[in-house]
Amino acid sequence: MRLLRDAALARVCPGVLFLAVILAAFAPTAASAQADGAALETANMAPISAKEKKPPEQEIIFEGEGSFGNYKIFAQGEDSKLFSSGVEYDRHSWHELIGAQVYYVAEFLPFVLLDQPAQLTFYGTPIGTSKQLVPGIGITPVGFRLLWRHDKAIKPYLMAKGGFLIFSKKAESPNASYENISLQSDIGVQIRLTPRVDFRMGAGDYHFSNAFVVPSNPGLDVMSWTTGICYHLGK
Repeated sequence: MRLLRDAALARVCPGVLFLAVILAAFAPTAASAQADGAALETANMAPISAKEKKPPEQEIIFEGEGSFGNYKIFAQGEDSKLFSSGVEYDRHSWHELIGAQVYYVAEFLPFVLLDQPAQLTFYGTPIGTSKQLVPGIGITPVGFRLLWRHDKAIKPYLMAKGGFLIFSKKAESPNASYENISLQSDIGVQIRLTPRVDFRMGAGDYHFSNAFVVPSNPGLDVMSWTTGICYHLGK
């Protein structure tokens, strides 16, 4: 019996020894894999907490606008000028287009002043040289701005806006309308004054007309200049 037990132990011991060697060889690997997995999990989780979503860039612009010339492109009005001032809101709502940040633009103009001939025909032709001032207000709910070099001191921009003008008298003809659709396009530059404040200046075209809601629709096209103080929100 003792011989049989010794023979059995002799056969089992090499197997146990072999199993122990295998476990010893793979144990560091498993521990290393577990450690690597924990490190990977930590690495994957870190950016989630570290990369907090930043609010979009936003600006409030206190602006003024005037005209220095009147021409006929899409409208027939003549010998008139347009002045306005108000507040514009710009929000970086889209990413980039042709290397520029794309902003949504909205505007409210509590002061609008139309300098037009006092006497006008049905089609907006002036009669005489006397002038009259027609006050109004403007609202621009739809617009966009392309801003290049947004992190630099000098930032060129291109902008287009569409909205409505409401005057206290019928504009550019006694047979026209009080309400008009406005379209504006500008090109200019923003210059950094402080980290939160920019100065803006530009030039462009300003058009308004009533889109023939009534038969008389002379409208007006003017060459315009714009200036403004831009205040960056959230900085």
